[in-house]
Amino acid sequence: MKTIDVVDGPKNVSRIVLGCMRIPSLSVAEAANLIGVAAEQGINFFDHATIYGDGEAETRFGDAFPSTGLKREDVYVQSKCSIHPERNEFDWSKEDILASVDGSLARLKTDYLDALLLHRPDLLFDPCEVAEAFEALEQSGKVRYFGVSNVTPGQMELLRKHVKQPLVFNQLQFSLDQTQLIDAGLYLNNLTTDRSTDRDNGVLDYCRLRDVTVQVWSPLQIGMFQGCFIDNPDYPELNRKLDELSEKYGVPKNAVAIAWILRHPARMQVVVGTTSPERLSDLCKATEIELTRHDWYDLYLASGKFLP
Repeated sequence: MKTIDVVDGPKNVSRIVLGCMRIPSLSVAEAANLIGVAAEQGINFFDHATIYGDGEAETRFGDAFPSTGLKREDVYVQSKCSIHPERNEFDWSKEDILASVDGSLARLKTDYLDALLLHRPDLLFDPCEVAEAFEALEQSGKVRYFGVSNVTPGQMELLRKHVKQPLVFNQLQFSLDQTQLIDAGLYLNNLTTDRSTDRDNGVLDYCRLRDVTVQVWSPLQIGMFQGCFIDNPDYPELNRKLDELSEKYGVPKNAVAIAWILRHPARMQVVVGTTSPERLSDLCKATEIELTRHDWYDLYLASGKFLP
């Protein structure tokens, strides 16, 4: 498993992250097995959120982890807060951030989070309140590193003005289907395609300039949650190319799709949400190969794009 050192953040973290959103569907024993397989594959980073199963994902992980034989200090556990579907709100208030962390720690059965991300932007956020919450969490030892998810450069800059802790992560959607992070720069000033529309204020370039590590979510998904493009009949050209490169590199085609993300020089982490130990092992093979520039562009074009 390839690893990276996060600037101002944790060191030697795995390029593949196990996303735990779906583990409530597993028994405690099955969850422990999945965590153990992840560790065997070199994954040392686990991603949670308070919204996943309304906290049940954190509970299942907390119940399962002791039986894995892993040491808490040998893994990185991250959670995200602020989404409250029960009241149709996003909430970055100091009170809510602190309460969310306490809840996560209790469910995960741990004394600290390695990282806390603000999950989606609260339209009423006060950066001074966020700063107070982060300071309290750092001083108490409850959170070691901080970041955001689905947040724009402007919002990050506003936070940076008040928050003294570095924002070391931004979790964003990116895949061969969802390429908005890179499209606008390619199709700059091109009225012949809506791919020239800047949908994120250049957040990927901003993160690279500010040494913020991007964590990619839904790396195999169509749209938000509309299924997977692997072996999907609506993506015949892309799957033909994935099959070709799967044979060339000797890894499963889903690993080729993950390797396409890892090939980008931004040195992203990829969050995979499978609950299948076999599929997880397949996906981890992405870190064993490096696509050529030609193969990378072939996949981008096969996914329905064109070079202007």
